[in-house]
Amino acid sequence: MNYPDSVHFLYALGNEIKTAKLGLGRIGTVLDALGRPQDRLRFVHVAGTNGKGSVCAMIESALRADRRRTGLFTSPHLAEPTERIRIGGLPLSAERFAGAFDRVHAVVEKLLDSGAIDMHTTYFETVTAMALWVFAEERVDVVVLEVGLGGRLDATNVVVPELSVITPVDFDHEAFLGKSLQSIAGEKAGILKTAVPAVFARQRPEAARVLEDRAAALAVPVVRTEDWSIRELALDPRGSRFVLVAPNRAGLGGWQAAPPPRVGQAVPPAQQYLRIHCPLAGEHQVENAVTAAVALARLGVPGAAIEAGIARTEWPGRLERVAESPEIILDGAHNPAGARALAAYIERFYSGRPVRLIYGAMRDKAIEEISGVLFPRAQQVIVTAPRQARALSPEAIHRISDHPNLLTAPDIEAALALVRGAAPEDVIFVTGSLFLVAEARALLLG
Repeated sequence: MNYPDSVHFLYALGNEIKTAKLGLGRIGTVLDALGRPQDRLRFVHVAGTNGKGSVCAMIESALRADRRRTGLFTSPHLAEPTERIRIGGLPLSAERFAGAFDRVHAVVEKLLDSGAIDMHTTYFETVTAMALWVFAEERVDVVVLEVGLGGRLDATNVVVPELSVITPVDFDHEAFLGKSLQSIAGEKAGILKTAVPAVFARQRPEAARVLEDRAAALAVPVVRTEDWSIRELALDPRGSRFVLVAPNRAGLGGWQAAPPPRVGQAVPPAQQYLRIHCPLAGEHQVENAVTAAVALARLGVPGAAIEAGIARTEWPGRLERVAESPEIILDGAHNPAGARALAAYIERFYSGRPVRLIYGAMRDKAIEEISGVLFPRAQQVIVTAPRQARALSPEAIHRISDHPNLLTAPDIEAALALVRGAAPEDVIFVTGSLFLVAEARALLLG
């Protein structure tokens, strides 16, 4: 198939969340038929609720700064499915994507004919198999692999990584992962492998207990970001800068050995440190940057490459500023934790300015909780819907909210038209579904 046909077939398999079939049997059979490409690769496997994409992007960027040939697998995409599979920081070409699809699809059809599998692999399973096959064919040095949904039964969990990373665990996809933080954390902890080192970001106590118990049961050596110190933290609307100090006796060779110049509280001479510049906006990205840096240090990446790689990270659609005067900022805050992070960002940097919010979401999201967090931060709210079958109608969101200045728009184009006369001092946030963010990005950036 050509690229448009391969994408059309993938979409015809159904929405990757709604039609998810959790389990490793089908993907395992397909990968066996492909020659087990995962066995020829080295992995960093990243799970979590929020931040795992940002952490993956930072880890991959620093590995490139260390002159490693990288593979990066993330989801969802913003504009094109090719974004999900990257080699050396670049998305696959349309031709390479179509070729990988043909290879996997042919294997799947043969397995279906023989009765070896019960159904065609899902959208996510298919693209996961494509990514692993391409990375093996391209002989990349290391793959940074983002979990799609949960962890234990996610299609990516066929790999045995060199390092597992778990970002903060929070509520999302409860229909698949369970209604409690403990059950969700249990699914995330499913990526842990016997004796394979892991890095845990700061966690809520309920989640931390589950992760720690699972790590202990598997004899997993754990490095915790909470054991590292953040000094001289400076936040601005475009990112953050801070000194990250390793615990004593961390054994992280290649780092700077002397303390940085004294600014405020000095770093003890016995400790080692990194000067981190994170270009991803929002206070929540500080923990993501720490998690990435700690993971990279555990992998033995030199400090200079960690610093340079994190500083060069790009991750579109997450507090991404796409226009000035008035400012327009895109952020895929699609669950309660993301909404809280966006609300904190607005309060910290824009509390004295008129805020206009354009919001659209999928039907399976916690709309009342998210709107309750975000809408009070805005002087004007415009509710709309992305062009997706699962989108919640603007009218349904309107019925949920009691915001005094709330408008509806049928689509993002109409919503943006409603803010066309905004004053230069206004700030406009487009948020909610990443599908909505992607549509806004296409309109505003071309």
